[in-house]
Amino acid sequence: MSAAAAAELQERIEALFALPAESLGDEAHALVQRLLHALEQGEVRAAEPGPDGWTVNGWVKKGILLAFRLGKVVATDEAGPLRFFDKDTLLPRKLTLADGVRVVPGGSSVRCGAYLAPGVVVMPPAYVNVGAWVGEGTMVDSHALVGSCAQVGRRVHLSAGAMLGGVLEPVGALPVIVEDEVLVGGNCGVYEGTIVGRRAVLGSGVILTGSVTVYDVPRQTTYRRTPTAPLRIPEGAVVVPGARGVAGAFAEKSGLALYTPVIVKYRDEKTDGATALEEALR
Repeated sequence: MSAAAAAELQERIEALFALPAESLGDEAHALVQRLLHALEQGEVRAAEPGPDGWTVNGWVKKGILLAFRLGKVVATDEAGPLRFFDKDTLLPRKLTLADGVRVVPGGSSVRCGAYLAPGVVVMPPAYVNVGAWVGEGTMVDSHALVGSCAQVGRRVHLSAGAMLGGVLEPVGALPVIVEDEVLVGGNCGVYEGTIVGRRAVLGSGVILTGSVTVYDVPRQTTYRRTPTAPLRIPEGAVVVPGARGVAGAFAEKSGLALYTPVIVKYRDEKTDGATALEEALR
């Protein structure tokens, strides 16, 4: 999609989004389908990187919210005795061999309006929600979630049970972002617009939210979300679950501690060797 076409689509979606639901008709439906197709082709994104960092395209989120507003719940495809019901504007995406994506049988679903680059592998069962962008060569492992508008880079491994939170509102909120070549360990959770920098490693069970403080032992500093910036994990950081003591006589007497993520080192040849198995899996 050309820049001019994207600008025209943005202008029309912004105008329709401001109208009451009862006044929306065929034009809104057509624009929503056009946007969802552009998202699936990777022609537009809910957020995109630039020289000054990540930028949120709020108008894309508005278009997705329009799809929810316009949609009517209908019966969808059946799988044996199971039946499904969803908005007719946001039914599962029907991938083809030409998309170059490997979806292993077993119950995974990719919603329309999600982009999967060639070489992506989706293991069952997994779910990729509307507005998500998943880069080339990434593996979405079993029971993993790529939430609405989450941005996942190239050659990422989302291990079994990994959760990337979704966000549609407020439209200006930054979605979860996982940059290129990140390894997200099993049962990790990344939420509330957290950015995981390129080549970082999240050990199994790490939870990152807007309210946690991440302790960087090698650099002797801390990271957390501020009113003007999201939590960002530095490039190449290796993060594991940790704990810190709770102050106060009662807490100390009881031996209480709170969970906190800890950066224990930065990625090196040994870390890279431990992740080499991904080559065969892809």
